[in-house]
Amino acid sequence: MSQQALLLFLADTVLVIHVLFVAFVVLGLIAVYAGYLLNWGWVRNRTFRLTHLCAIGYVVVQAWLGIVCPLTRWEMALRVEAGAATYAGSFIQHWLNSLLYFTAPEWVFILIYTAFGSLVFASWLVVRPNKRPRQ
Repeated sequence: MSQQALLLFLADTVLVIHVLFVAFVVLGLIAVYAGYLLNWGWVRNRTFRLTHLCAIGYVVVQAWLGIVCPLTRWEMALRVEAGAATYAGSFIQHWLNSLLYFTAPEWVFILIYTAFGSLVFASWLVVRPNKRPRQ
């Protein structure tokens, strides 16, 4: 495998991880509210809920501070190092990019992330996680 192919493979891997992170945040919130309505006990798991809250919290803080996501920077750096344009690449990159990235003013993303983060925080009040077991 050439160095360029390896770098593009790593960039695609980072992109897949990024999409999985976004899916966890979005689908996690849907699962919490669906689980509340359908009485799924696992959606009250404290570790899952804390991980979910921290994930969207990280995104909201990045947005408010104007920080570009480290996964995006890492992926683009790998593509540049491979000599590839950051908007072109493999099939995986093309389709996942079109699902994950879109153009809008920065304030739109701040608003979306903040609103979504507020919904995740509200889920702690509506669908309370299980209490920690005492040791």
